[in-house]
Amino acid sequence: MEFALLLASGAAAVPSWVLLAYLVAGVCFILALRGLSSPESSRRGNIYGMVGMAIAVATTLATHEIAGIGEILAAIGIGAIIGLTIARRIAMTAMPQLVAAFHSLVGMAAVLVAAAAFLNPGAFGILDAGGDILAVSRIEMALGAAIGAITFSGSVIAFAKLNGNMSGAPILLPMRHVINLGTVAAIVVMTGLYAMSPAAGPGEGALFWIICAAAFAVGFLLIIPIGGADMPVVVSMLNSYSGWAAAAMGFTLGNTAMIITGALVGSSGAILSYIMCRAMNRSFISVIAGGFGQDASSGDKGPAIDRPYKAGSAEDAAFLLGQADKVIIVPGYGMAVAQAQHVLKEMTDHLKAKGVEVKFAIHPVAGRMPGHMNVLLAEANVPYDEVFELEDINSEFAQADVAFVIGANDVTNPAAKTDKSSPIYGMPVLDVEKARTTLFIKRSMGGAGYAGVENELFFRDNTMMLLADAKKMVEEIVKALD
Repeated sequence: MEFALLLASGAAAVPSWVLLAYLVAGVCFILALRGLSSPESSRRGNIYGMVGMAIAVATTLATHEIAGIGEILAAIGIGAIIGLTIARRIAMTAMPQLVAAFHSLVGMAAVLVAAAAFLNPGAFGILDAGGDILAVSRIEMALGAAIGAITFSGSVIAFAKLNGNMSGAPILLPMRHVINLGTVAAIVVMTGLYAMSPAAGPGEGALFWIICAAAFAVGFLLIIPIGGADMPVVVSMLNSYSGWAAAAMGFTLGNTAMIITGALVGSSGAILSYIMCRAMNRSFISVIAGGFGQDASSGDKGPAIDRPYKAGSAEDAAFLLGQADKVIIVPGYGMAVAQAQHVLKEMTDHLKAKGVEVKFAIHPVAGRMPGHMNVLLAEANVPYDEVFELEDINSEFAQADVAFVIGANDVTNPAAKTDKSSPIYGMPVLDVEKARTTLFIKRSMGGAGYAGVENELFFRDNTMMLLADAKKMVEEIVKALD
């Protein structure tokens, strides 16, 4: 009841036009999420998001009281220059690690805001009559700082794994679950103690800094045990964390827009993570608890196995594709690395001109982040009605003459259905092996997929390996189709 009265009194002091502007911004953010739920409306969704953010930023600048407008505009200008430079130079293959890096910045921003409020509570208006920080504000600061710290350190590890600075295989520490749960429990207890402390100012607030340090450690410990097969879920999960951190800081700052935006990002990210876990037959709690349930062998690439396989050429592939009635194309991260989406679109145009039915099959975790393959195909102007999700296309592989796999490994690996010792066991995969012929483009037979598992599909009788750079191989296939 006291908390509700506090919010009501704070709302009463805010001009009505400000509340209305933040409400309009919130509606724009909701429409943005709605638009981003479909490729057809994604551009419109992005526009709604930009309009909502412009309204929120302009309203905040018009009502700011702490920093000078010159300082704020200078900071915005520096950030804009850095952001534009990165956006122009970044390759699509590096987009997942860029997203992880941005999540880390959001997390650190939440920690810095909480630290500023802790060091100068009077400027934030969170002091009680006795000159101490309000108990509710202490909880908001501690939670915002803790979630932000977890987001920061976890995102740094995710970036390192995605960028190749760390192994994509799980790094399993002994007693990791006990350590993780114990540290989280300690953070919760210390937050309660900090909130109940009679004097929690800078001179008496060691608990605040201990909470931050413990949270930084938790973020590190939670992400390093998670293997490459689950990394798209991690990116989505960290996105959710960054939203909740922003929402917590919105309460500390008394900023309605931050609360609305953070809650939307946090809840949508959590829902997306849950949906992806279901698509991968993973436990949501297991993934966010740091790879709970994985054994020490998970992700072990092991020695390469020298086994016979059937190798083919671009001419062989062109003949099989040209004679087919139905072709299903499965793009993966290898296509992104080779930037082969445009020439792949050219190949599909050639096939359709010959009367071949062509469809694209997208696994929920193909690539390194949610929707990675959809973005690449949209960039190449592949029609949306030719792109299908796993559950909508999997039953059609048995009727396909050719399954054309371009750089997708783990999401086509039959071991997920048969090998209980595999780290990807139980993950639904695309049934490409059921097609009459599977054409598989791969640079070489050396090396396993991102999850560190060799693909049994390579050695099947109906599989033809096309060993070359994906873009170069597809270009040669296009020439052979002419």
